[in-house]
Amino acid sequence: MYQIQTPYLLFLGDAPDQLAAKTARGINDWRPEKVVGQMSLENCKADLGLPELGLQEAYDKGARTLVLGTANRGGVISAVWMDVLKEALHIGYDIANGLHNKVNDIVDVAGLATQLDKNIYDVRHPTEQFPIGTGEKRSGKRLLPVGTDCSCGKMYTSLALEKEMLSRGMNATFRATGQTGILVSGSGASIDAVVADFMAGAVETIAPANEDPNHWDIIEGQGSLAHPSYSGVTMALIHGGQPDAMVLCHEPTRSHMRGLPHQKVPAIKEVLSLATTLAQIVNNDAKFIGICVNTSQMVARDIEGYLKKLEDEHGLPACDPYSQGTAKIVDMVS
Repeated sequence: MYQIQTPYLLFLGDAPDQLAAKTARGINDWRPEKVVGQMSLENCKADLGLPELGLQEAYDKGARTLVLGTANRGGVISAVWMDVLKEALHIGYDIANGLHNKVNDIVDVAGLATQLDKNIYDVRHPTEQFPIGTGEKRSGKRLLPVGTDCSCGKMYTSLALEKEMLSRGMNATFRATGQTGILVSGSGASIDAVVADFMAGAVETIAPANEDPNHWDIIEGQGSLAHPSYSGVTMALIHGGQPDAMVLCHEPTRSHMRGLPHQKVPAIKEVLSLATTLAQIVNNDAKFIGICVNTSQMVARDIEGYLKKLEDEHGLPACDPYSQGTAKIVDMVS
């Protein structure tokens, strides 16, 4: 598993818009104390509102890892980016990369890192060999967000739950399973890049037995059981995570599954039932404790009525985890 040194300098490069910087934004939203500032190139259209710093200036302020926090143009790291990476290594930075293409595959950059004894973390690509999952009962407690679709707020839900638990003095740890989550937390494994036979074992590894029986691992959710493209990773998280509690995540304005215009978003009750059945294969006591709704695309006046309707229909507390917090859900387990 990765263990990435902080604080970070968030590299926005020449991002064409705000959405392209979603990785950097996720880090800054949830771990601002780990961020020294941002670094942009000419024509960058993204801005996190952070201090704009050069490499040496940020290093002098304490930054130790340069994070590639944006999607790059054309899927290829440009020559301008490579100049920045080399300069960063010479100054003393490690580099953390959330892109699909690997910095370690750039021969001269990787060679320089080796020469200077610096680390390059291509966080989408695990370097550890994980065991096959066993489903054996292990100590401690685990909570897993499960989505009706992909990209509907499972990471933000996980982090909001951890924040609320910690604020109450509960023993809780966010366990990252995707590239942004790894960069937020500084450790974890990108489950969707693990060979299929070992995905459940990877989850067992990052959320292991805990000496404190009341410790909660908040395991970052991925994919959706109802998504034909990405259901496998969700199944691995459910069986490897062995959750005691689950939270359903939902984006109510979508007309179809993400990337699949022909596939309808399933009814919430169907996902609640399916996920409970599958989770109870490895934990007879697994149950849902709440519903988290991404309301960012909803009309503001409709939000409270919609959440109340969900609570009445499903008998579970419902909230927007980012704008409202998760207190009513954590009440179910505290």
